[in-house]
Amino acid sequence: MAPDLNSTKDLFVFLGKSVFSVLEDMVFTLIPKPQKNVAGEIVLITGAGSGLGRLLALKFASLGSVLVLWDINKEGTEETCEMAQAAGATRVYAYTCDCSQREEVYRVADQTYKAFLPAMIANDHGHLVCISSSAGLTGVNGLADYCASKFAAFGFAEAVFAETVAQKHMGIKTTIVCPLLINTGMFEGCTTKFPSLLPVLEPEYAVRKIVDAILQEKVYLYIPRVLYFLVFLKRILVLGPSFRELYIAPEKAWKPEEVR
Repeated sequence: MAPDLNSTKDLFVFLGKSVFSVLEDMVFTLIPKPQKNVAGEIVLITGAGSGLGRLLALKFASLGSVLVLWDINKEGTEETCEMAQAAGATRVYAYTCDCSQREEVYRVADQTYKAFLPAMIANDHGHLVCISSSAGLTGVNGLADYCASKFAAFGFAEAVFAETVAQKHMGIKTTIVCPLLINTGMFEGCTTKFPSLLPVLEPEYAVRKIVDAILQEKVYLYIPRVLYFLVFLKRILVLGPSFRELYIAPEKAWKPEEVR
């Protein structure tokens, strides 16, 4: 009898938390959530030598963060460093690092700060940000390798988030970002069948939304917003709509060797 009571109690607790979470999201949709202050916080950005990484670095520079920039492209990283200093950053550290090589990550980490998540756990303070993709939410025709990498990134980030919550490390935040298509070099020539509903995103717009989500400590950010609805439909319908019919991706725009 006792196990049944415990199961019933757990079910009601789960339902209550779910309802509260939905109501909270509805409230913060109408009323903007207060943004936290990241001045003086250490912000490590991988892929900082160009693209979104560079734009994120410049944005956090303007917010007064201490920047640690990683990229395999030494010249690009150094250029971002100079741009960040010009944007107002008082402390910027640039390192050449191939994040696909574990030894490289540990080597560079020794030069900055060694243990990322363990250090966050010890201090119960930190914020993990994963840039995944809408291709990490559903399979897309012709993008099996890319989808696999983005599904992996999404799943790993979500699992780490679940672990920090289960272990009551409430000072460690997570934000998982899933944009549709961003107008960067890798997606040159790509479009969608419904550009008014699913536009190709400009990098500056994407970065602004990402930084706002981080400052508001949102767990999930899907852009454009219609992705929330499409993901909801996918979860409730056995044969729900897939994004695979929404892309028009010229072959020249998808180069497996560039996907990482």
